[in-house]
Amino acid sequence: MAAVLGLIIGVVVGIFIRPDIPIVLQPYLPIMVVAALDALLGAARSFFERSFSDRVFVISFISNVLTATLLVLLGNQLGVGSQLQTAVIVVLGIRIFSNVSSLRRFIFQS
Repeated sequence: MAAVLGLIIGVVVGIFIRPDIPIVLQPYLPIMVVAALDALLGAARSFFERSFSDRVFVISFISNVLTATLLVLLGNQLGVGSQLQTAVIVVLGIRIFSNVSSLRRFIFQS
């Protein structure tokens, strides 16, 4: 649970401090945010299923963000960056909606 609290605190601090993001990373920031959101919702789902592990969350968070970013970087190098970025967003979006659906079923018992 400490990792989730750290993530929330990091988001709040980032909102108020407004850090400068290097120009090199700016095209990849939306992908990083969506991948992080996927990991966060996956952690929430596993928490409600009573199978949450801090270690698994941290590894999932870092690997999701790095994998999604590297896929888009590879797509940019191959000249198909926008298509690969769309594919990554679609896959992560499906996972996000799946996790939200599971959370909804657990919370509302439906």
